[in-house]
Amino acid sequence: MKRILILSASVGSGHVMAADALAKSFRARPDVEEVLVDDSLDHTNVLHKQLYSTLYKQLSKQLPKFLGWWYETSDDPWVSDRGRVALDLTQALPLINLVREFKPDSIICTHFMPAGVLSYLIRIGRLEAELGIAVTDFHFHAYWITRAFHWYFVAQEDDKIHMEGLGLPGDRIHVTGIPIEPEFARPVDRAAVLTRHSLDPVKPTLLVAGGALGLSPAIAVVRRLLQLQRDFQAIIVCGKNAGLQKDIEELTAGREDRFRVLGYTREMPDLLGAATLLLSKPGGLTTAEALARGLPIVVLDPIGGQEERNSDVLLEAGAAVKCTEVTVLNHKIGRLLDDPDRIAAMSENARRLGRPSAAADIARIVAESPACKPAIISRQREKALRKRLEAQKG
Repeated sequence: MKRILILSASVGSGHVMAADALAKSFRARPDVEEVLVDDSLDHTNVLHKQLYSTLYKQLSKQLPKFLGWWYETSDDPWVSDRGRVALDLTQALPLINLVREFKPDSIICTHFMPAGVLSYLIRIGRLEAELGIAVTDFHFHAYWITRAFHWYFVAQEDDKIHMEGLGLPGDRIHVTGIPIEPEFARPVDRAAVLTRHSLDPVKPTLLVAGGALGLSPAIAVVRRLLQLQRDFQAIIVCGKNAGLQKDIEELTAGREDRFRVLGYTREMPDLLGAATLLLSKPGGLTTAEALARGLPIVVLDPIGGQEERNSDVLLEAGAAVKCTEVTVLNHKIGRLLDDPDRIAAMSENARRLGRPSAAADIARIVAESPACKPAIISRQREKALRKRLEAQKG
């Protein structure tokens, strides 16, 4: 019987959602004694939390191009994370105390900040718990590298190949997919879901992740859909943004036969299963959830960095189209709606890439793995790997 600690970080919602999904899967297992899920940033000081959480949110809204530049320039394996981990360690005593008090057998991190701290403790012999790291995007950035760990859980085979090329041991890397809620592995009755919302089960249904797009982009998308000359219906999910919901309700007033405007909802597993196309930014969790449902994506306004990388994966797999400018949105959606065979092919491509049982698979691997020593990258090995990568760059 194992005690499991799951650590996220409230930098966007995806890391927290992945941790919650893992907690459900671990708690469903009879061989797990206790599960604690926590936000690691709650165990640090206010300035350190703002550095991760608030700064990221502000940059993504106000300086997305700078965020993309930062993402790309910091993707420097075995080099770029040193100063960050050193800074994290100076603020980590409350987090370390949490680990010591709970006494977990295994720790799973869905963000690189706690993973770096705990990896350091394992490497210097101050922590004996097993450490697993669940990467929450479709690209393995250098910030996720740790020098002591037991397992990595990644989204796709390309990530594993890339990590092996960086010198990480392949036998410790598992291609499970990104952990999402167990509900995404269950069948959905599309007709029943649409009927529940007084919509036509036969018509193509566009699902707009309005909350993820933010105020102005979401309104711009709805304005374009109001002019779309096709037989369709749309569900716009505004999340907890009450102002956005009110504005879109006013914008679609009198078109209730075609538009449904929702606030925060727990129906996303059903809605993603009932929709024909998803219009959204390609965040890691949103992408994983759509793929689990075999739902093609119209990629809107991806943030430079991880969302651009997620978008690349979708486009290469033939599971998405990308709409860089909202002015061409109706043209792209119209072409798709005029070609049901293409939508069907995109749906199949998405389903092949999807891994709805990722959380359960990670829980199984952790719970059923026999005790083992951590994989440790020594300083000597690290230097050799860094030199090899530099040589490959020319």
